Order: sequence, then C-alpha cells, then structure tokens
Amino acid sequence: MLFLNMERYVNFAPGGYYHIYNRGVEKRDIFKEKSHYERFMKLLYVANGSKPYIFREIEQLSPQKIERGKPLVAIGAYVLMPNHFHILIKEVVDGGISTFMSKLGTGYSLYFNKKEHRVGPLFQSNFKARHARRDEYLKYLFAYIHLNPLKLMQPLWKEEGIADSGKAKQHLDSYKYSSYPEFVGVKRDEAAILDRAEFPGYFRGTLEFRDLLDEWIRIREEELV
Repeated sequence: MLFLNMERYVNFAPGGYYHIYNRGVEKRDIFKEKSHYERFMKLLYVANGSKPYIFREIEQLSPQKIERGKPLVAIGAYVLMPNHFHILIKEVVDGGISTFMSKLGTGYSLYFNKKEHRVGPLFQSNFKARHARRDEYLKYLFAYIHLNPLKLMQPLWKEEGIADSGKAKQHLDSYKYSSYPEFVGVKRDEAAILDRAEFPGYFRGTLEFRDLLDEWIRIREEELV
C-alpha cells in the first residue's frame, strides 16, 4: 500500500520495517497527564487487531484478557513524548500499518478531545514514515527511540552532549512511557504491546541493550573532553 508522506512516498509492504512518527497540531502537547499516556499505550495494543472494539468495555481489562483478533502490525519499540510519539513497526498484513494508525489516531483523538473539551484535529496532518531498509539504520532506531526522553532532562543533549551519564541512565530507567522497561527486564502488562520476535535479535540480553544506549551517550560525552 502506498502512503503519501509530506516528504516522500513510502511503499508499505508486508515484511518491511518502518519508523512511524507524528506530533500534535501546532506542536501542542498531546499527552498532558498520566492517564493520557496510559490510554495511548493501551490503544497501541487494542488498535493493533482485526476486531473492532468499544473501549469502555475493555477499559478495566489487562491486555492479555482482550480479544483483539489477528495483529495488523508488529511493534518493536515506541516512545511517547509530551507533544509527539515514535513507533518502530513491521507490517505483517497488507495495509496493516495504514489500518492500525487510523484506528490508533482516531481512537486517541476522540478520547483526548472529549477529556480536554476541545474540537478539531489533534495531530499534525498525516503521520510520517521512513522505511528502515538498512540493518544499521534499523538497529540505530532502537537507540534513537529509547533515548528520546533525555530531551526532557536536557533538551540539547545531542548538540551539547551528556555531562552526567549516571543521571541520564536514572532518567531513562524512571521513564515509563516507552518500551524501554521491557528491554531492561521490567515485567509489566505493557509488554503485550511488543512482538520482538518479528525483529532482528540485536540484543541477546539487557546488558547488550544498555551497552548500545551507553555507546550513544558516551559518544557525546567524549566529544566534550
């Protein structure tokens, strides 16, 4: 299925890996409180299925108890930031990404607008997508996505480097609104969102994952010396 990106055409095809991202209209916050993040994360699981859903009927259920039908995509990593999100996706059925993103965006927009007493579009036009064709880029995305929360601690960390890597690691360990906890061995219901078996096994364990992130943080540190 061909998706029109503002920057390029992206040909979604089963078996392909894609970096999906979008932000709030006018760069406004789309997550303002804990319940917003939690709703979106639950929708990452619920919307990724062939069956329709009525959220109020499943709101109190853990993901493992929700019948969503066959998955539309496989999710390898994600992060939610106050005004944007990133998702690493593999298309597993034809048209899966477009259907999933439509269900996800519509479901969250209706929820957010009702709760915040607003009307109109919530997201900035269509979602953006980049095809992760190269193995190096796909592996890099696991670091890029999971390091995003460092912007909340130090907005210019990429340009200026991280002065205190220990503090940076603590910040990442405490951030709950991404798939980072699953990669460092935390057990929680949100693990159901991911299907890591559909992605290359870059990390045989927690240590290798932490080493990848440490490498990217350390590069910036060393540039300051």
